[in-house]
Amino acid sequence: ANVFQQVCWGWRTLAVPVIAAVHGVAFGGGLQLMSGADIRIARPDTRLSVMEMKWGIVPDMAGFALWPGNVRDDVLRELIYTAREFSGEEAVGLGFVTRATDDPLTEALALAREIAARNPEAIRAAKRLASLSAMATSAEILLAESREQRALIGTPNQIEAAAAGMQKRAAKFRD
Repeated sequence: ANVFQQVCWGWRTLAVPVIAAVHGVAFGGGLQLMSGADIRIARPDTRLSVMEMKWGIVPDMAGFALWPGNVRDDVLRELIYTAREFSGEEAVGLGFVTRATDDPLTEALALAREIAARNPEAIRAAKRLASLSAMATSAEILLAESREQRALIGTPNQIEAAAAGMQKRAAKFRD
């Protein structure tokens, strides 16, 4: 691995969810940087491209590790081989972007607030499971789910989440 890969892959190794708000241009390294985020929100008119082939090189900032599971293999190959530009709106259908909106920063901040209102221990566990699911066997995933759930049930934050839900109030978590 190189330092540039760690810049993009690093988002995946953080314990907390990372949300990218994208506008303007995300070519080459910029596309790979946003691809490391857990959730990617872009303006419909954002310009994106796996641009490296234009310069006679290949993506080398963790794109090949980040895109599988999001972008179909044949589509990814076409975009890598051609360096074709595509819009934020098209990027949703391709799998590079989670959703498109006219104000990605406002949407990202609202989503961050929504996530922050959840049990922080459960959010971290869900991120660990999501990361594991990309590379583990079904048996390993099932075992990890059971371990994570066992570690959460009955904790003060889990009890607070359930109580707040039943009492229709905002939860007060300790982290």
